[in-house]
Amino acid sequence: MSNLLVTHTDGSARSGQLHLRSATVETPLFIPVATRGIVRYVPSELVADLGFQVLLSNTYHLMLRPGAELIATMGGLNAFTGFRGASLTDSGGFQIMSLGAKITDEGARFRNVYDGSWVTLTPEDAMTTQEQIGADIAMALDVCTQLPSPEAVLRQNLMLTGQWAERSRAAHTDDTQQLFGIVQGGVDSELRKQSTATITAIGFDGYAIGGLAVGESRENTLEAVRTVVEGLPAERPRYLMGVGDPYLLAHATALGVDMFDCVAPTRIARHGTALTNQGPLRVKGLANRGVDEPLELDCNCRVCQRVSRGLLHHLAHVDTESAGTLLSLHNLAFQFRLITRLRRSIREGTIKALLVDIDKVWGTPVIRSGSHAD
Repeated sequence: MSNLLVTHTDGSARSGQLHLRSATVETPLFIPVATRGIVRYVPSELVADLGFQVLLSNTYHLMLRPGAELIATMGGLNAFTGFRGASLTDSGGFQIMSLGAKITDEGARFRNVYDGSWVTLTPEDAMTTQEQIGADIAMALDVCTQLPSPEAVLRQNLMLTGQWAERSRAAHTDDTQQLFGIVQGGVDSELRKQSTATITAIGFDGYAIGGLAVGESRENTLEAVRTVVEGLPAERPRYLMGVGDPYLLAHATALGVDMFDCVAPTRIARHGTALTNQGPLRVKGLANRGVDEPLELDCNCRVCQRVSRGLLHHLAHVDTESAGTLLSLHNLAFQFRLITRLRRSIREGTIKALLVDIDKVWGTPVIRSGSHAD
């Protein structure tokens, strides 16, 4: 039985409902990143109040602190974090790349970021940990490759990703938890096709497109997405990992992607940048000093309803944590508004017109995507 009900299409774009253990969620959807169980600076209830239905947490960090066993004893990830919705845990594959792990056929070995001890992560470990954590969606362990990389490296990591996907599938025992496989292959079309065929042959509840927005151009990102989507089953959700750039998010939706996540909206907020319909806004700029207007006149988020740009400018200079909290709330509201507009445009058959509008503002890259930990 399919876990995804597609109710509307516009070209390759589609919207519908994804049925998870804890909730039925609207697609396409954007997933905020709560690396250690909470979005940095933003309480879970405020994230839920914005309308988000799923949070992403990081398996690598949670298994180290506080530990999967502790989370299990407290009722699982949703109960532990207090989030009113569903949850997704990544497998730790991104940390294999970002932390310079020593990779073998068996798994990956890298340093614990908290105490420096050696940590080993195998596909079986990743499944056991994610089942203990109790997320609604677990990810198979993969090998993410920094781009550009030599073809020999891409092929080796592709082979391991396929082998680890089979082991992840075999080790996964919780029938109520959905398991997604991850397609790799860099920006090489043939390798992407090969990985897509391998992962779909194993059979998963959903399929993620990994290893993108890690150094390649936007054009190469979208071409890789197009190649993979063509080989994925229509009745399963498609998840583009680590992408939050409004341009990429919109164009990937038009190609048929259903799910996205990214740390960028909150990360750039902590560095003083707001996302607006006119593009990015640096609140530290002198032009915002003493301005008694919101970040956006047409934004209904609690920040724009209560806080002036003048105050945000002041806080960005003297209290960066408070500024980061307020800007994070606004940027999450912007991201939710964007995905809602995309969803509505699919239902109304107007996604091409919306892409034109988005291209006018976001045609130049301003957000660096590609990270699953914050």
